[in-house]
Amino acid sequence: MKLYAFDNSDLMEISGIYPEGDNLIVEGTIMGAMPIRAIVKPSEVRRAMGMMDTKTKMHAAGMLFKNSR
Repeated sequence: MKLYAFDNSDLMEISGIYPEGDNLIVEGTIMGAMPIRAIVKPSEVRRAMGMMDTKTKMHAAGMLFKNSR
């Protein structure tokens, strides 16, 4: 999975997401060079879900069925 900057350059490539205890671990590289292993805590997942209104959540769910451009 890749995250892109507004200029469409690679910002982060995520190579894995997996559970570890109560947290999620996100592994990848930032800007193609710096390896990273980030921890996502349950409170942060709740915060992320709270940032999205219903329309945004539905849009994100619909993206699962669309092709990339």
